[in-house]
Amino acid sequence: MNQITIKEIENYLDEVLELIRKDKYRIDTNNRRQHNIDLYTNYVIDERLSKEILLSLQPDDFSGIVSNEHSGYEYEKLYIFGKTVSLIERFGDNEKQVSLYIKFNKLDNGFVIVISFHEEDYPLYFPFRK
Repeated sequence: MNQITIKEIENYLDEVLELIRKDKYRIDTNNRRQHNIDLYTNYVIDERLSKEILLSLQPDDFSGIVSNEHSGYEYEKLYIFGKTVSLIERFGDNEKQVSLYIKFNKLDNGFVIVISFHEEDYPLYFPFRK
């Protein structure tokens, strides 16, 4: 893949955030997305806070782009971002710095699917951070 520029990420993120502001998105929480479900189980987080976190994403939160692995959708590009946020543990009263792994699929019909919205499984690389 060609080297992506921060300007391309700014443009992509502007489009995604505008769709999220208009509630043209959903966070996948189906049975194949147990990690996403776990975030809501382990921390005090709701739809409003999830949306705030998504809307706080900046170009330097960008980590990478991967192809969709689902058969027939390999042409779709999924954008990966990371964000560290303060969340309160659901079972206990500790506030914790949680590094999130966030992966988007912006569909051609003007809808965003947040495929991944969960704790990082491994450290992300951020090409635009100093």
